[in-house]
Amino acid sequence: MLLTETEVASALWGEADWSALASAAVAAGLDVTPRGGLATADFCVEASVRLTDDAEVHTLNRQFRQKDKPTNVLSFPMIDGDGFEALANTDDGEVLLGDIVLAAETCAREAAEKGWPVEHYAQALIVHGTLHLLGYDHETGESEADAMEALEREACARLGLPDPYAD
Repeated sequence: MLLTETEVASALWGEADWSALASAAVAAGLDVTPRGGLATADFCVEASVRLTDDAEVHTLNRQFRQKDKPTNVLSFPMIDGDGFEALANTDDGEVLLGDIVLAAETCAREAAEKGWPVEHYAQALIVHGTLHLLGYDHETGESEADAMEALEREACARLGLPDPYAD
């Protein structure tokens, strides 16, 4: 069973049904990967999504990535690549994939630049973050970036979103 805990920590995100949007995006991101079966596992698989502001994301980005600026999305995986193999034998009843954090002002600006509603752009970023929680990394090489982008495109299409990498 897949559970997405969503926290809206800034009023800048508005009144959308962020819990439903985040849950759908995490599920779509998971579903396009070989780990898609986790969504229907006998144990609870959880991801946390925090919708906050640029100031908080700036602090987290500086603290954990040594980048002194806000960014649109950060992901904090709780399981490394080898840890997924052990999940089939879990008896804990719950597995935390990790945390995804989005920055309101950066997301709103980038969504406007793309001509997307912020809800759609945020969902695309949550898909991106979910893939990071599952071990995908676009910064490790061109082939890895291409593979991750293909998964993002597929998950976004399943959500009815445009291609996040189209010009």
